[in-house]
Amino acid sequence: MNKVRGYIFSRPFMGERVPQHVQNLVIRDYCERHQLQFLLSATEYAMPNCHLIFEQILSELSDLHGLVAYSLFQLPESEGRREHIYQRLRQQNKSLHFAVEGLSANTEHAFARIETLWRIRQTLPHCATFDT
Repeated sequence: MNKVRGYIFSRPFMGERVPQHVQNLVIRDYCERHQLQFLLSATEYAMPNCHLIFEQILSELSDLHGLVAYSLFQLPESEGRREHIYQRLRQQNKSLHFAVEGLSANTEHAFARIETLWRIRQTLPHCATFDT
């Protein structure tokens, strides 16, 4: 069975706040449905824009199939930083999963799809709203 490390946040992300135990339940359920062996989650530090724990997981991927984040919106907000992550994963032939969105990525095409979702999410606050 493919081993994956969980990745959760102890801080809000993109205006959302989810308790850590809920993030772990969602990741565990995702892993069961996708026949992945869930290893304990690593919890990111609470400081804004910090992804040190994520970087640590990336440096330890040799023994793993990949990692499962609670949400794709826990990735760094910087497009350049996200692209660097994608490159590292592709070079090591590892996968990145997102439990809430039910997505996984390990190819250039799949990571491009993730970027499209990021752009949509970043654009939404600037869209006009209509009161009914």
